[in-house]
Amino acid sequence: MRDRARRIAPDPHALEIRDLHVYYGLSHALQGVNLTLASGVHAVVGRNGMGKTTLCNAVMGLLPVQRGSIRMAGEELVGLPPYRVANRGVGYTPQGRRLWPSLTVNEHLRLAWTGGGAWTVERVYDTFPRLAERRDNGGGQLSGGEQQMLAIARALLQDPELLVLDEPTEGLAPIIVDQVEELLSALVEENQVAILLIEQNISVATAIAERVSIMVNGRIPRTMPSGELAADRLLQERLLGVGRHSLEDLDLDDPAAEAASEETLPAEDAPPVGSAEHASAPQERAEELGTGMLAYVPPTRWSGAVWQERPDAATGRGARPFDAKPEPLFREPAASFDPRSGGSVYLAGTFDTKGAELGFIRDRLIALGVAVKTVDLSTSGATSSADAPPHVVAASHPRGSSEVFTGERGRSVAAMAEAFESWLVRQPDVGGVIAAGGSGGTALATPAMQALPVGVPKVMISTVASGEVGRYVGAADIMMMYSVTDVQGLNRISRTVLANGASAMAGMLAERRKPEPDEAGRPCLGLTMFGVTTPAVQQVTALLEDRYDCLVFHATGTGGRSMEKLADSGLLAAAIDLTTTEVCDMQMGGVFPATEDRFGAFIRARLPCVVSLGALDMVNFGPRDTVPERYRERLFVEHNPQVTLMRTTPEENARMGSWIGERLNRMTGPVRLLIPEGGVSALDAPGQPFHAPDADAALFDALAGTVQETPTRRLVRLPHHINDPAFARAAADALDEISPLPRTARHAAV
Repeated sequence: MRDRARRIAPDPHALEIRDLHVYYGLSHALQGVNLTLASGVHAVVGRNGMGKTTLCNAVMGLLPVQRGSIRMAGEELVGLPPYRVANRGVGYTPQGRRLWPSLTVNEHLRLAWTGGGAWTVERVYDTFPRLAERRDNGGGQLSGGEQQMLAIARALLQDPELLVLDEPTEGLAPIIVDQVEELLSALVEENQVAILLIEQNISVATAIAERVSIMVNGRIPRTMPSGELAADRLLQERLLGVGRHSLEDLDLDDPAAEAASEETLPAEDAPPVGSAEHASAPQERAEELGTGMLAYVPPTRWSGAVWQERPDAATGRGARPFDAKPEPLFREPAASFDPRSGGSVYLAGTFDTKGAELGFIRDRLIALGVAVKTVDLSTSGATSSADAPPHVVAASHPRGSSEVFTGERGRSVAAMAEAFESWLVRQPDVGGVIAAGGSGGTALATPAMQALPVGVPKVMISTVASGEVGRYVGAADIMMMYSVTDVQGLNRISRTVLANGASAMAGMLAERRKPEPDEAGRPCLGLTMFGVTTPAVQQVTALLEDRYDCLVFHATGTGGRSMEKLADSGLLAAAIDLTTTEVCDMQMGGVFPATEDRFGAFIRARLPCVVSLGALDMVNFGPRDTVPERYRERLFVEHNPQVTLMRTTPEENARMGSWIGERLNRMTGPVRLLIPEGGVSALDAPGQPFHAPDADAALFDALAGTVQETPTRRLVRLPHHINDPAFARAAADALDEISPLPRTARHAAV
């Protein structure tokens, strides 16, 4: 029995959402969402992973709401179980349809019909003639369009006043998309049903909806008439990253961007500019895919930036995000892979152009006793006999397979690479990955390899492996193998190289399956070191090596990324991040910069972490003549002919201190920040060229003013230089405090 009377028509605010906050564990998925739907269709659009499905689930009572209000016709829905929300007149068509494959169309409808409402099974058949024709077919026997019709019909049989549709056109052919558009328009016009439409297809959203809200990283910073968004391609690119050249950031405080919207959130709802909560659009990053092609990879809360602050006036660089999760929500975490498990080797490449070469690798692996699954990454649309043909992989793209098969090579390659990454990390039996190709094939395969944990064998046989491969390898343990000849046809050279690649993969698999030696049973500890902090790390290692397998990373940008990659892969038990100098280069434009995600792995993994300020007194450049002109009058030390060090100023140190402090505040695991008041590097000591107490004081004071101390997060000032034995002892003791392990006799005596 329904516990409500029909309300949509007389109520001026059928659905009103205010200051809605939803979390997944510690991940802040919805961050103060505001939305009003009076009648008709209101669309919410945005990239994958921005929180659209989370919003649907919160409305339906499928997720707990930590703060905020969801009212329908003035009545609060927050706290109601899903069946009570449905009884209030809210129908839901979830993403993916969620039909029972074994039940017929008629059985679906009979189960959903509650009786006594305006919608009956017979009316459904009149409205959806195709369902009437397929009434005796099972849900698993229907086409995608028919399944979507059935999912919508099932919701209508509850006689809803509000219909929540999550991606109703996903994966449908264009002609079926048109039919769904017409159906939804008719429902609104004829039946007084209000629709909250979640849709990534902008053309569909703007054709059906009267108003459109843009969702960016769990917030809705823009709501506008749909016609305005439909008519302005540039605005689509700026707000949603649509198109191949959408590299502009959306600055919510930019007057031009403000003018692009009809309404914004009330000023009292907006966080202050410069605060950790200040929301501006995520910065997209462009990665070269060889031969001039670019892949645009927009970050989300799960895979990149959370919020990007306004660029610093001096450097032109924005503050970096820090609590990004590396993978979209609901994706099987890469850390779930066991590096010692069996599984299959996934052989990936473009079988339409490299079929002979890939087939040769497959045959060699099988001859070596390796289980192989072939994955075709072709974008030509050619038929494929691979175990995973292109259309299966492409379906994992956030916007569906139509985003992959566009006919534009650069765009298609970029989209297929994204789809392959999303698809591969969901496979439960990945024992290793091997691929072969040119620049395009390398760009297709390596992002997915980077997404896998350290320890899973990864071999890329490539024509570009003899040059700069940093963008392909990243922080992953990818083996880049130069093909010598082009990967085009089989000859005596290519056969030898491809066979060696297959043998290398087989050898790595065999080694992984051996039991680990006893001495490797110690938990892994990550440490960061630079030349000017070497004594500190050597002393700390001597104090802890009996209990920890100490992994030291050179803080040259890649080193920090590698350490955090291991943390994300679940391979570190704790970290002593003594040398955070990569932050200097990130903010001042040096050659060893951190990524936008520095400290992000510690935040995500809640890893016990001791942090210090090693080498924050210096920015690294190449030879002296490569130093940017704006720094020419600064204090330098030429470390060698290829490395020039620049002393940081009090202003720069204060900025870095605030930046690091904000990130430490996001760490919910145990953390200790050790401040070495005697100096942060070998060059920052009395009598040394970078000794500058005023600059150090600016750094220390900014941290003290930013870090919010809790029982698990503490700031500790020490009257020692970072390389003093007393500081090393304090670091080891701090680790013992937050991650205690039994001391050996030798450790106690050191």
